[in-house]
Amino acid sequence: MVSAVEGAEVVFRLGDPSHAFTGVRLWQELGLAAELLEFKPVDYGWELRLPRPSVHRMEYLFDIADLGMRTDPTNPRVVGGAFGDHSWLPLPGYVEPAWIGVAPVASTLTPLTVDSPVGPIDVQVWAPEGITPAFELPLLLSHDGPEFAMYAGLTHYAGAMIASADLPPFRLALIRPTTRNLWYAANPQYAEALTQLVLPTIEAQYKSRQPVLMGASLGALAALYAEWHHPGTFDGLFLQSGSFFTPDTDPQESRFEFYAQVTGFVREVLAATAAPSTPAVAMTAGATEENVHNNRVMAAQLAELGLAVEFDETPDMHNFTAWRDVLDPDLTGLLNRVWS
Repeated sequence: MVSAVEGAEVVFRLGDPSHAFTGVRLWQELGLAAELLEFKPVDYGWELRLPRPSVHRMEYLFDIADLGMRTDPTNPRVVGGAFGDHSWLPLPGYVEPAWIGVAPVASTLTPLTVDSPVGPIDVQVWAPEGITPAFELPLLLSHDGPEFAMYAGLTHYAGAMIASADLPPFRLALIRPTTRNLWYAANPQYAEALTQLVLPTIEAQYKSRQPVLMGASLGALAALYAEWHHPGTFDGLFLQSGSFFTPDTDPQESRFEFYAQVTGFVREVLAATAAPSTPAVAMTAGATEENVHNNRVMAAQLAELGLAVEFDETPDMHNFTAWRDVLDPDLTGLLNRVWS
Protein backbone atom coordinates (compact mmCIF):
# COMPACT_ATOMS: atom_id res chain seq x y z
CA MET A 1 0.00 0.00 0.00
CA VAL A 2 1.40 3.36 -1.04
CA SER A 3 0.51 7.00 -0.49
CA ALA A 4 -1.39 8.37 -3.48
CA VAL A 5 -3.98 10.77 -4.82
CA GLU A 6 -7.28 8.88 -5.07
CA GLY A 7 -10.14 10.86 -6.56
CA ALA A 8 -11.02 13.76 -4.30
CA GLU A 9 -8.68 12.57 -1.53
CA VAL A 10 -4.97 12.33 -0.81
CA VAL A 11 -4.31 9.10 1.10
CA PHE A 12 -1.14 8.68 3.15
CA ARG A 13 -0.15 5.18 4.24
CA LEU A 14 2.53 3.69 6.47
CA GLY A 15 3.10 -0.03 6.91
CA ASP A 16 3.19 -1.17 10.57
CA PRO A 17 0.91 -4.23 10.96
CA SER A 18 2.02 -4.87 14.55
CA HIS A 19 1.46 -1.21 15.45
CA ALA A 20 4.88 -0.88 16.98
CA PHE A 21 4.56 2.88 16.55
CA THR A 22 2.37 4.62 19.10
CA GLY A 23 1.24 7.29 16.67
CA VAL A 24 1.89 9.01 13.33
CA ARG A 25 1.17 12.58 12.27
CA LEU A 26 1.56 14.39 8.99
CA TRP A 27 3.80 17.44 8.65
CA GLN A 28 2.75 19.67 5.76
CA GLU A 29 2.93 23.30 4.61
CA LEU A 30 -0.75 23.91 3.94
CA GLY A 31 -1.75 25.11 7.39
CA LEU A 32 -4.34 22.36 7.89
CA ALA A 33 -5.94 22.01 11.32
CA ALA A 34 -3.95 19.79 13.68
CA GLU A 35 -6.89 17.46 14.31
CA LEU A 36 -6.92 16.52 10.60
CA LEU A 37 -3.32 15.31 10.60
CA GLU A 38 -3.46 12.30 12.95
CA PHE A 39 -3.15 8.92 11.19
CA LYS A 40 -5.68 6.26 12.13
CA PRO A 41 -4.63 2.66 12.88
CA VAL A 42 -5.70 0.20 10.18
CA ASP A 43 -4.94 -3.48 9.51
CA TYR A 44 -1.73 -2.83 7.57
CA GLY A 45 -0.51 -0.01 9.84
CA TRP A 46 -1.53 3.64 9.61
CA GLU A 47 -3.61 5.68 7.23
CA LEU A 48 -4.64 9.32 6.80
CA ARG A 49 -7.20 10.62 4.31
CA LEU A 50 -7.39 14.32 3.46
CA PRO A 51 -9.55 16.23 1.00
CA ARG A 52 -7.44 16.99 -2.06
CA PRO A 53 -5.93 20.47 -1.50
CA SER A 54 -6.01 23.27 -4.07
CA VAL A 55 -2.32 23.01 -5.00
CA HIS A 56 -0.57 21.23 -7.86
CA ARG A 57 1.95 19.42 -5.66
CA MET A 58 2.22 18.67 -1.96
CA GLU A 59 5.37 18.39 0.16
CA TYR A 60 5.15 16.48 3.45
CA LEU A 61 6.86 14.35 6.08
CA PHE A 62 5.70 11.65 8.49
CA ASP A 63 6.15 12.54 12.18
CA ILE A 64 6.44 9.10 13.77
CA ALA A 65 6.22 8.87 17.56
CA ASP A 66 9.63 8.23 19.14
CA LEU A 67 11.36 8.44 15.74
CA GLY A 68 10.63 12.00 14.65
CA MET A 69 10.32 13.35 11.11
CA ARG A 70 10.79 10.88 8.25
CA THR A 71 10.19 10.90 4.51
CA ASP A 72 7.44 8.60 3.29
CA PRO A 73 8.93 5.12 2.71
CA THR A 74 6.09 4.26 0.28
CA ASN A 75 6.79 7.24 -2.00
CA PRO A 76 9.99 7.44 -4.11
CA ARG A 77 9.45 11.14 -4.87
CA VAL A 78 11.82 13.12 -2.63
CA VAL A 79 12.93 16.73 -3.06
CA GLY A 80 15.80 18.47 -1.29
CA GLY A 81 15.56 21.86 0.36
CA ALA A 82 17.17 24.19 2.86
CA PHE A 83 15.57 22.23 5.72
CA GLY A 84 16.28 18.73 4.42
CA ASP A 85 14.50 16.24 2.19
CA HIS A 86 10.72 16.18 1.84
CA SER A 87 8.43 13.65 0.22
CA TRP A 88 6.09 15.08 -2.39
CA LEU A 89 3.10 14.06 -4.44
CA PRO A 90 1.99 15.54 -7.77
CA LEU A 91 -1.68 16.46 -7.91
CA PRO A 92 -3.82 16.63 -11.05
CA GLY A 93 -2.66 19.47 -13.29
CA TYR A 94 0.97 19.50 -12.20
CA VAL A 95 3.58 19.62 -14.96
CA GLU A 96 7.29 20.17 -14.39
CA PRO A 97 8.88 23.03 -16.35
CA ALA A 98 9.86 22.16 -19.92
CA TRP A 99 13.32 23.72 -19.52
CA ILE A 100 14.34 20.91 -17.14
CA GLY A 101 14.62 18.69 -20.20
CA VAL A 102 16.63 21.18 -22.28
CA ALA A 103 20.39 20.63 -22.47
CA PRO A 104 22.01 23.83 -21.13
CA VAL A 105 24.91 25.64 -22.77
CA ALA A 106 28.35 24.79 -21.44
CA SER A 107 29.29 27.14 -18.63
CA THR A 108 31.87 28.16 -16.06
CA LEU A 109 31.46 28.93 -12.35
CA THR A 110 34.05 31.22 -10.79
CA PRO A 111 34.27 31.98 -7.04
CA LEU A 112 34.62 35.56 -5.84
CA THR A 113 34.81 36.87 -2.26
CA VAL A 114 34.09 40.50 -1.39
CA ASP A 115 35.19 41.84 2.00
CA SER A 116 32.61 44.11 3.60
CA PRO A 117 31.59 45.62 6.96
CA VAL A 118 29.11 42.73 7.43
CA GLY A 119 31.83 40.16 6.77
CA PRO A 120 33.06 38.34 3.67
CA ILE A 121 30.37 37.96 1.01
CA ASP A 122 30.88 34.88 -1.15
CA VAL A 123 29.73 35.01 -4.76
CA GLN A 124 29.91 32.48 -7.58
CA VAL A 125 29.80 33.97 -11.07
CA TRP A 126 28.17 31.72 -13.66
CA ALA A 127 28.72 32.47 -17.34
CA PRO A 128 28.42 30.72 -20.70
CA GLU A 129 31.70 29.05 -21.56
CA GLY A 130 34.00 30.86 -23.95
CA ILE A 131 32.83 34.41 -23.18
CA THR A 132 35.64 36.53 -21.78
CA PRO A 133 35.12 38.82 -18.76
CA ALA A 134 35.72 41.82 -21.03
CA PHE A 135 32.67 40.98 -23.17
CA GLU A 136 29.65 42.93 -21.93
CA LEU A 137 26.63 40.88 -20.86
CA PRO A 138 23.48 41.54 -18.83
CA LEU A 139 23.80 40.53 -15.18
CA LEU A 140 21.37 38.66 -12.92
CA LEU A 141 22.20 38.51 -9.19
CA SER A 142 20.52 35.98 -6.90
CA HIS A 143 20.17 36.07 -3.13
CA ASP A 144 20.58 32.55 -1.71
CA GLY A 145 22.20 31.83 -5.06
CA PRO A 146 23.94 28.50 -4.33
CA GLU A 147 20.72 27.12 -2.80
CA PHE A 148 18.73 28.37 -5.78
CA ALA A 149 21.19 26.56 -8.03
CA MET A 150 21.03 23.35 -5.98
CA TYR A 151 17.33 23.15 -5.16
CA ALA A 152 15.69 25.22 -7.92
CA GLY A 153 18.06 24.49 -10.79
CA LEU A 154 18.83 28.18 -11.37
CA THR A 155 22.06 27.63 -13.29
CA HIS A 156 20.41 24.91 -15.39
CA TYR A 157 17.54 27.33 -16.07
CA ALA A 158 20.04 30.00 -17.19
CA GLY A 159 21.86 27.61 -19.50
CA ALA A 160 18.65 26.14 -20.90
CA MET A 161 17.10 29.55 -21.59
CA ILE A 162 20.22 30.65 -23.46
CA ALA A 163 20.41 27.33 -25.36
CA SER A 164 16.80 27.69 -26.50
CA ALA A 165 17.25 31.41 -27.31
CA ASP A 166 14.47 32.34 -24.90
CA LEU A 167 16.99 34.67 -23.23
CA PRO A 168 20.16 36.31 -24.54
CA PRO A 169 23.51 35.23 -23.10
CA PHE A 170 23.98 36.68 -19.60
CA ARG A 171 25.97 36.24 -16.42
CA LEU A 172 24.53 35.07 -13.11
CA ALA A 173 26.00 36.00 -9.72
CA LEU A 174 25.09 33.55 -6.95
CA ILE A 175 25.29 35.31 -3.57
CA ARG A 176 25.66 33.13 -0.47
CA PRO A 177 24.61 34.68 2.86
CA THR A 178 26.78 33.95 5.90
CA THR A 179 24.19 35.13 8.44
CA ARG A 180 21.02 35.05 6.40
CA ASN A 181 18.42 36.47 8.77
CA LEU A 182 20.72 39.28 9.91
CA TRP A 183 21.75 40.27 6.38
CA TYR A 184 18.38 39.97 4.66
CA ALA A 185 16.02 41.39 7.30
CA ALA A 186 16.06 45.04 6.14
CA ASN A 187 19.70 45.48 7.14
CA PRO A 188 21.15 48.83 5.95
CA GLN A 189 24.74 47.59 6.28
CA TYR A 190 24.09 44.61 4.03
CA ALA A 191 22.27 46.77 1.47
CA GLU A 192 25.24 49.14 1.47
CA ALA A 193 27.68 46.26 1.04
CA LEU A 194 25.64 44.74 -1.79
CA THR A 195 25.18 47.92 -3.79
CA GLN A 196 28.46 49.71 -3.05
CA LEU A 197 30.90 46.79 -2.82
CA VAL A 198 29.56 43.51 -4.23
CA LEU A 199 27.99 44.83 -7.43
CA PRO A 200 30.90 47.20 -8.24
CA THR A 201 33.41 44.37 -7.65
CA ILE A 202 31.55 42.09 -10.04
CA GLU A 203 31.25 44.88 -12.60
CA ALA A 204 34.97 45.65 -12.29
CA GLN A 205 35.85 42.05 -13.17
CA TYR A 206 33.04 41.29 -15.61
CA LYS A 207 31.78 43.92 -18.02
CA SER A 208 28.07 44.11 -17.17
CA ARG A 209 24.90 45.99 -17.96
CA GLN A 210 21.29 46.20 -16.77
CA PRO A 211 21.64 44.34 -13.45
CA VAL A 212 18.57 42.51 -12.11
CA LEU A 213 18.34 41.26 -8.51
CA MET A 214 16.25 38.27 -7.46
CA GLY A 215 15.41 36.71 -4.10
CA ALA A 216 12.84 34.62 -2.27
CA SER A 217 11.29 35.02 1.18
CA LEU A 218 13.66 37.26 3.21
CA GLY A 219 15.89 37.38 0.13
CA ALA A 220 13.08 39.13 -1.74
CA LEU A 221 12.63 41.61 1.10
CA ALA A 222 16.39 42.33 1.03
CA ALA A 223 16.26 42.87 -2.73
CA LEU A 224 13.49 45.46 -2.46
CA TYR A 225 15.22 47.10 0.50
CA ALA A 226 18.50 47.44 -1.41
CA GLU A 227 16.87 49.15 -4.41
CA TRP A 228 14.58 51.29 -2.23
CA HIS A 229 17.49 52.69 -0.23
CA HIS A 230 19.99 52.76 -3.12
CA PRO A 231 17.67 53.78 -5.97
CA GLY A 232 18.74 53.19 -9.52
CA THR A 233 21.12 50.33 -8.69
CA PHE A 234 19.01 47.62 -10.32
CA ASP A 235 16.99 47.75 -13.53
CA GLY A 236 14.72 44.92 -12.39
CA LEU A 237 13.64 43.01 -9.27
CA PHE A 238 12.32 39.42 -9.19
CA LEU A 239 10.64 38.91 -5.80
CA GLN A 240 9.31 35.46 -4.84
CA SER A 241 7.20 34.87 -1.73
CA GLY A 242 8.65 38.01 -0.19
CA SER A 243 8.58 38.33 3.61
CA PHE A 244 6.81 41.70 3.50
CA PHE A 245 5.50 41.33 7.05
CA THR A 246 2.98 43.72 8.56
CA PRO A 247 1.32 43.48 11.98
CA ASP A 248 -2.05 43.11 10.24
CA THR A 249 -1.14 40.32 7.83
CA ASP A 250 1.59 38.55 9.80
CA PRO A 251 1.09 38.66 13.58
CA GLN A 252 2.19 35.01 13.67
CA GLU A 253 5.72 36.17 12.76
CA SER A 254 6.01 38.55 15.72
CA ARG A 255 8.56 36.33 17.51
CA PHE A 256 10.99 36.56 14.60
CA GLU A 257 14.08 38.30 15.99
CA PHE A 258 14.12 40.97 13.28
CA TYR A 259 10.36 41.48 13.07
CA ALA A 260 10.59 45.17 14.02
CA GLN A 261 13.15 45.88 11.30
CA VAL A 262 11.13 44.07 8.65
CA THR A 263 7.77 45.62 9.56
CA GLY A 264 9.39 49.03 9.88
CA PHE A 265 10.69 48.90 6.32
CA VAL A 266 7.43 47.54 4.95
CA ARG A 267 5.57 50.33 6.77
CA GLU A 268 7.90 52.83 5.09
CA VAL A 269 7.08 51.47 1.63
CA LEU A 270 3.34 51.24 2.27
CA ALA A 271 3.24 54.82 3.55
CA ALA A 272 5.20 56.23 0.61
CA THR A 273 3.52 58.56 -1.87
CA ALA A 274 6.37 58.35 -4.38
CA ALA A 275 8.92 55.65 -5.22
CA PRO A 276 12.63 56.51 -5.13
CA SER A 277 13.11 54.55 -8.39
CA THR A 278 10.99 52.57 -10.83
CA PRO A 279 12.68 49.25 -11.70
CA ALA A 280 10.67 46.63 -13.56
CA VAL A 281 9.24 44.20 -11.00
CA ALA A 282 7.91 40.66 -11.18
CA MET A 283 6.51 38.99 -8.07
CA THR A 284 5.31 35.45 -7.37
CA ALA A 285 3.72 33.81 -4.33
CA GLY A 286 1.96 30.56 -3.57
CA ALA A 287 -1.79 31.08 -3.64
CA THR A 288 -2.22 29.32 -0.29
CA GLU A 289 1.03 30.24 1.52
CA GLU A 290 1.02 32.65 4.46
CA ASN A 291 3.03 35.30 2.61
CA VAL A 292 0.51 35.62 -0.21
CA HIS A 293 -1.51 38.21 1.75
CA ASN A 294 1.40 40.56 2.37
CA ASN A 295 2.58 40.05 -1.22
CA ARG A 296 -0.80 41.16 -2.53
CA VAL A 297 -0.56 44.29 -0.41
CA MET A 298 3.00 45.04 -1.54
CA ALA A 299 2.28 44.39 -5.23
CA ALA A 300 -0.69 46.77 -5.14
CA GLN A 301 1.36 49.48 -3.41
CA LEU A 302 4.30 49.24 -5.81
CA ALA A 303 1.92 49.45 -8.75
CA GLU A 304 0.21 52.46 -7.15
CA LEU A 305 3.63 54.12 -6.89
CA GLY A 306 4.10 53.75 -10.64
CA LEU A 307 6.28 50.65 -10.89
CA ALA A 308 5.56 48.18 -13.69
CA VAL A 309 4.61 45.18 -11.52
CA GLU A 310 3.59 41.73 -12.72
CA PHE A 311 2.29 39.49 -9.92
CA ASP A 312 1.66 35.76 -10.33
CA GLU A 313 -0.06 33.63 -7.70
CA THR A 314 0.93 30.02 -8.19
CA PRO A 315 -0.77 26.77 -7.04
CA ASP A 316 2.01 25.80 -4.63
CA MET A 317 3.56 26.81 -1.32
CA HIS A 318 6.73 28.41 0.12
CA ASN A 319 9.53 26.17 -1.18
CA PHE A 320 12.29 26.00 -3.77
CA THR A 321 10.36 23.79 -6.18
CA ALA A 322 7.47 26.27 -6.20
CA TRP A 323 9.93 29.05 -6.97
CA ARG A 324 11.64 26.91 -9.63
CA ASP A 325 8.42 26.09 -11.41
CA VAL A 326 7.64 29.74 -12.25
CA LEU A 327 11.12 30.89 -13.29
CA ASP A 328 9.72 30.42 -16.75
CA PRO A 329 7.65 32.34 -17.71
CA ASP A 330 7.85 34.86 -14.84
CA LEU A 331 11.60 35.47 -14.55
CA THR A 332 12.02 34.96 -18.29
CA GLY A 333 9.39 37.62 -18.94
CA LEU A 334 11.01 40.09 -16.55
CA LEU A 335 14.48 39.62 -17.99
CA ASN A 336 13.20 40.08 -21.52
CA ARG A 337 11.38 43.25 -20.43
CA VAL A 338 14.59 44.65 -18.94
CA TRP A 339 17.17 43.36 -21.41
CA SER A 340 15.41 43.77 -24.75
